[in-house]
Amino acid sequence: MHNIVLIKGDGIGPEITESVLKILEAAKIEINWIPASAGMEAYESSGNPLPDETVALIDKHKIALKGPLTTPVGSGFRSVNVALRQRFHLFCNMRPARTLPGVPSRFGNVDLITFRENTQGMYIGQERYVEGDQNRAESIAVITREASERIIRSAFEYARKYRRRKVTLVHKANILKYTTGLFLQVGQDIAKDYPDITFNDMIVDNTAMQMVMRPETFDIIVTTNLFGDILSDLASGLVGGLGVTGSANTGDKHAIFEAVHGSAPDIAGKGMANPTALLLSALMMLEHIGELDSAQQIRKALYRTLPDKEVITADLGGEGSTSKFTNAVVSQLKKITGSE
Repeated sequence: MHNIVLIKGDGIGPEITESVLKILEAAKIEINWIPASAGMEAYESSGNPLPDETVALIDKHKIALKGPLTTPVGSGFRSVNVALRQRFHLFCNMRPARTLPGVPSRFGNVDLITFRENTQGMYIGQERYVEGDQNRAESIAVITREASERIIRSAFEYARKYRRRKVTLVHKANILKYTTGLFLQVGQDIAKDYPDITFNDMIVDNTAMQMVMRPETFDIIVTTNLFGDILSDLASGLVGGLGVTGSANTGDKHAIFEAVHGSAPDIAGKGMANPTALLLSALMMLEHIGELDSAQQIRKALYRTLPDKEVITADLGGEGSTSKFTNAVVSQLKKITGSE
């Protein structure tokens, strides 16, 4: 029995979470879901977007599955996602982007993974107004050798374990010579320990251009926090958007798997939400806890469902609903497992 903390999230979060739970239940995986609260819902009920009880549960059980959370733009509390990553030292954000059957996209051969350093860079929260009239603001980015080594080595270890062919380190060392220059230097040193894996480095602006011109040339991208945030979303756009890409945040002791798209309050409760991103995140979670066969079976069921326009949601070009989509995946899963 796996004990896993469950944060349903805001907006469409509860709907897509229930969808994923139904699919995992059909796979007969023994999971004890431990409910917890975070985000706007928690803020409105308790005044705290990240309650101490939720932090304690994640700390105890080590693994969480999380739906999308609402973060106010420009005011209010800081991102709960960022707070969770820093609190539990989830230094590695891994975002696969793969071409999916039946999902409209401009490319048919994308299979890349972004490894994003998750705890440093521009997202450490050290920013301020320099003058009282708020006409000048500054933000501090911090890059350390230790954090750089952790994320870069994680990318190489993953490449070796899963027989990926190449690691591309993305930086802006021509301008940010000390911060991303340090990241590049560390990557060049670590690459020497992995002679079986092709290594190259690329300036971030060139990377963005190459990704939309020749995405098939990328395999694994490893980069700093801000660049990883941007490029991983770009990678999602290559395969159909944030609604069809999963995400894992892992550290030495804890792991949180989440849908990275927004909470979409405008469609909440209307049965229009696409559960694919959270489902793919849940499959990464299953692989993390050793449920490899179940993850493979569910992925196969999802892939068989996605081309069916009658059941998939409108954002994927379909005519279905959240419930129709979910039921179709469950039906395909039962065929695959012979449990009909």
